[in-house]
Formats: sequence, C-alpha cells, structure tokens
Amino acid sequence: MSERFIRFAIVALLLLLAALVAQPYIADILFATSSPRTVTPRGSLTEAEQSTVALFERVAPSVVQVIGQEQNGVKSGSGFVWDAAGHIVTNNHVVDGVTAIAVQFASGESVAADIVGRAPNYDLAVLRVSGGARLPNPLAIGSSGDLKVGQSAFAIGNPFGLDQSLTSGIVSALKRRLPESGGREISDVIQTDAAINPGNSGGPLLDSAGRVIGVNTAIFSPSGANAGIGFAIPVDVVNRVVPQLIRNGRMPTPGIGIMAADEATAARLHVSGVIIAQTVPGSPAERAGLKGIDTESATLGDVITKVDGKPVRRLADLTDELVTVGIGNTVHVTIERGGRSRTVDVKVTDLGES
Repeated sequence: MSERFIRFAIVALLLLLAALVAQPYIADILFATSSPRTVTPRGSLTEAEQSTVALFERVAPSVVQVIGQEQNGVKSGSGFVWDAAGHIVTNNHVVDGVTAIAVQFASGESVAADIVGRAPNYDLAVLRVSGGARLPNPLAIGSSGDLKVGQSAFAIGNPFGLDQSLTSGIVSALKRRLPESGGREISDVIQTDAAINPGNSGGPLLDSAGRVIGVNTAIFSPSGANAGIGFAIPVDVVNRVVPQLIRNGRMPTPGIGIMAADEATAARLHVSGVIIAQTVPGSPAERAGLKGIDTESATLGDVITKVDGKPVRRLADLTDELVTVGIGNTVHVTIERGGRSRTVDVKVTDLGES
C-alpha cells in the first residue's frame, strides 16, 4: 500500500470525524426553528367527537360536587340537578354520617344543602340547595328498561375531587344485583366500563342522547380505583324512589315481617328458598302463622319457596315480588315445613313504619 494512499485515507477519516462532530451545529444553523411553528389545520371533528363534545357541554353544568363534613374530615361525591325546585340526587353513602353539606356547581358557586330524604336500601339520597342559588337545567331522564348491552354510556362526575370529568364506554351488562344494607339487593343494576372512580358516586350515567340512565354508585376493584367494572342504579328505580323521598323523606319498604337466614346457610343446608330465621312480633308473618328456626331444637321452621306462584330462591326474589305487589296488598306465600308444602295469605306492610 503506497504512502500516498495512506495519507489520503487518514485525511478522509479526519474529515468524516469532523463532519460527525459538527453535524449538530450545522443542523441548528440550517434547520432549527427559533420561532413558533405554523399551526396545521386539523379539519372538522368527527361526527362521534362532535356528539360527545355537545353532550358534555349540555349536561356538565347540571352535574355538581357534593362535599360532606364529617367528624374527622370531609368526603365528596357527585350529584345532579333533579328539578327546578333545587333538588339534587346523589348516593346515600355520600351523605351518610355527615354533619354539614355543601354543593358546588360547575360555575364554581358553592351553596349549603340539606338532606330531604334518604333511601339506604337503594343507596339514594335527595338534597335541596339553599335559596338564592342559580340552578342549571334539570337533566333529562331516560329509561333503563330498554337498554342494550354494547350501547354507549357516559359518566360525568368528580373522581378524586377532580370536578367535571367525563369518561365514556359502553353498557357492559344488565340485570346485575348489588348488595345493599339489611341483606337486601338492588335489582337490574347496570354494569359499565366507563371509568368510575371514588368521587364519581352519585353522578349520572348517561346515554348518547344525554339522558340519565343510571346513578353511578360503586366500582369493583381490589385497589379501589377503576378496573373497568362500575355499577349504576337503574334510572327506572331512581325515578320511583326520588319522588317518594321528596314527598315523604323516606322510601316505603315493603315486607311481611320476617328476618331471613343468610344465603350461605341455605346453601350449606341444600335449601332452595328463603329460610325464615324468625318473625317480627305482631307482624303479618307472625299473624299468618309463619314460623322461624326453633333455637332450642335447632330445627328449621318455614322455608319460603314461592310468592304468588313465582319461585323464590333468595331474599332478593322475595323483596322484588313484594315491591311489585305493593304495600297494603296480600300475597300468597308458599312455604315448606317438615317436608310438607302449603300456601298462606300474608299482607304486605311498610316495614319502616312497623
């Protein structure tokens, strides 16, 4: 290899190294933008985006933050304007145990509110804001009876105290059962994958028309944060309970005056039906001759298997049928006792007034 070629190779290599070192500086000189970039027009929003934006702008002003003062701090949730009289719908657990309540509107205005009525069995409560507040429009009410799995669902609320948050998803399932106080269950609960987190409780679940189809109430998550499974009280239940709370401050609780054994006991004993643990003294059940468990001999008394001819497999079946029949009416209760079946007439009463 000639000496001339070697010198040429060394010079080329040095030039290449110099170019590599200088490249960033050359790029800054030739290509760096030291002034704001020109904005590229995005064009129109898609039809779906326009629909979602319009829904939020129309509905969000009527969704509020509910702040409750507790003995050891505060807790917050969501709610929405029910009517022009200043009634706000939220969850019972949002206001349970609080000593004072404030409602904050999307405008930033915060006003005091009082509890008008509570229905723990449905996890619903109605508040009323103090006079003088400028109320947004009440939300439109839809129906939960004709919902379809897969249709769009939107949640607006205040997750983790972050107000006016919108999430979207679909109706994931229908006719779920949500356990509530006193061993009761809320029937036909809506399951959604629209993100629902702590603070969303009491806010509306909406359909694509912006109508309320449910009240967000719970999430299923080991961590307490959204895991894609949220639940909402169906609006058909809300539309039945809320007027009662406004009128009477409470929701009548249909019953016949029994205390039922838990479902685990029935499963362990291979019993299909509602085991009567005991009857309430003076109740329609006691007057009809129904018997509870004999604690001295540890033997079963009556097991309710049907109401008005419809099978009863657990307490929720019984309570659903009693709600349908209504307070003051009589039901035909089929029981099994000692291996024999018989039917007795029992009057449905309001347990809250018993």
